[in-house]
Amino acid sequence: MEFSSKLLENAVYEMSQLPGVGKRTALRLVLHLLRQPESQTHHLTEALNTMRDTIKFCKKCHNISDVELCEICSNPNRDASLVCVVEDVRDVMAIENTSQYRGLYHVLGGKISPLDGVGPQDLNIYSLIDKAKSGEVKEVIFALSSTMEGDTTNFYIYRQLEAYDIKTSTIARGISVGDELEYADEVTLGRSILHRIPFENSLKS
Repeated sequence: MEFSSKLLENAVYEMSQLPGVGKRTALRLVLHLLRQPESQTHHLTEALNTMRDTIKFCKKCHNISDVELCEICSNPNRDASLVCVVEDVRDVMAIENTSQYRGLYHVLGGKISPLDGVGPQDLNIYSLIDKAKSGEVKEVIFALSSTMEGDTTNFYIYRQLEAYDIKTSTIARGISVGDELEYADEVTLGRSILHRIPFENSLKS
C-alpha cells in the first residue's frame, strides 16, 4: 500500500494494530478522521489519553474502574457472599446486561494456558483464595468460557477452594462448549447464571 504522506502512513499503521482492523480498514478510519473537524479528532485522542493515564483496576475484584473500588463492589445492595469468577471485564459487562445477577465478581485477567505460558501465578487467583479465607464468601460461581483452558482454570480454583466451607457452582451449559462468553446472547447467559449447577456435577459430565 503506497502512501503520499509519511504522517498518514504512521497513523494507518498505529490504527491497524487494533484487533480486527486491517490496513484497508485502518486507512478508511484515518481518512474519515481527516474529514471531520479538528476538534472531534482532538476529543477522541484526549479521551483515549485520559482513559489510558487515569483508569484503575478495582482493588477488590480487578474490574476496570474510575476509582479504587468499583461501583459494583461498593454497592451495598449487592450480595457480597456470592462471587462470580470471570475471565475479563467484557464478561462482567455481558453478565450485568442480563440483569439476572446481584452478587459480586472476581476478574481473573485470563485463563490458565500452559501452551501460552500462562500459569496460575499470572492470574488474579490468589486474591480470590484470600476472599475465601475471610469467610465472607459463601458461594463461588465459575463463569469462564467452555473451553479446555476455561475448564482447567475452573478445576484448579475448585481444588484451591476445597479446604474452605464454600459452595462452588458453574453456569449451566446453555453456553455452547467452545464458545466465548462475551458472544452469548443475554437470554442464554442470564438463564445460565440462574440455573447454575454445583461444580462437582460438571466434573462427571
